[in-house]
Amino acid sequence: MTHTIKCIRLHKEFKGDGVNTIALNQVNLEFKEGEFVSIVGSSGSGKSTFLSLVGTLDKPSGGTVHYGKLDLKGFNSKELADFRFENIGFVFQQYHLLPTLTALENVMAPLLSRKVSYDKKERAKQLLEEVGLGDKMNSLPSQLSGGQQQRVAVARALIHEPHWLLADEPTGNLDTETGEMIFDLLLRLNKEKGCGVIFVTHESALAVRADRMIEMKDGSVIRDTGVSGL
Repeated sequence: MTHTIKCIRLHKEFKGDGVNTIALNQVNLEFKEGEFVSIVGSSGSGKSTFLSLVGTLDKPSGGTVHYGKLDLKGFNSKELADFRFENIGFVFQQYHLLPTLTALENVMAPLLSRKVSYDKKERAKQLLEEVGLGDKMNSLPSQLSGGQQQRVAVARALIHEPHWLLADEPTGNLDTETGEMIFDLLLRLNKEKGCGVIFVTHESALAVRADRMIEMKDGSVIRDTGVSGL
C-alpha cells in the first residue's frame, strides 16, 4: 500500500462539566509519503490533539484518517496497536525511557512482546550507532544528558522501521543547540531512511526548515506553505 496520510473533516471535542471544548475543527490535510512536515501554533491550537489522532493514540469525534487506502475508523484496539507497530514511530517531549533499562534495552523495548524477522539486538545497536550513541549502549537514562536521552527515544521510535515518525515537541525540553542537533538528526533520518516526519513544535526557527509548514489556531489550519489541504 502507499503510505500517504489523508485526514478528512477530522474533528475532536472534549466534554466535561456540561461544556464541550472543540480541540480540532473539521481539519482536512494530506501528507505525502516521505514528506517532512512541521506543525506550529500556540498552546491550545490543536497541534498535539491532531498528532494523537493521526497516530491513532486517540479516536476522533468525527471524520476519518486514511493511511493509503486503509480507513482506520473501524479498527478495534488490537488492530490499531498492530497498525501502529507496523507503521508509526513516536517521539515525545518527555523521553519516556524506562529508568532501570540501558539505552540498548530501551531501544529494544517495543519489540519485547513481538515476533520479528530480524535480530532485535543487532538492529538496536545499529540504530544507536546511527544516532551517535554507540558508546552509550550500556548506560542507564540517569547517566545520559537530555539530548542523549532524546536520541535514544528517536532510535526506539525507528526500531521497526516505521513509515511515519510523529514527533510531538521533541526539542521542547532541550537547550537551543541540542534542539537543533535533534532536528538535524530527524532531517537526516528522513532523507536516509525515507520515513515521513510530522514535527510539532513551538520553535519557528526549526519549523521553517521543514519541507512544508502548517500553522494551526483554535483547532483549525490557518496556513499551509506546502501542498494545499483537500
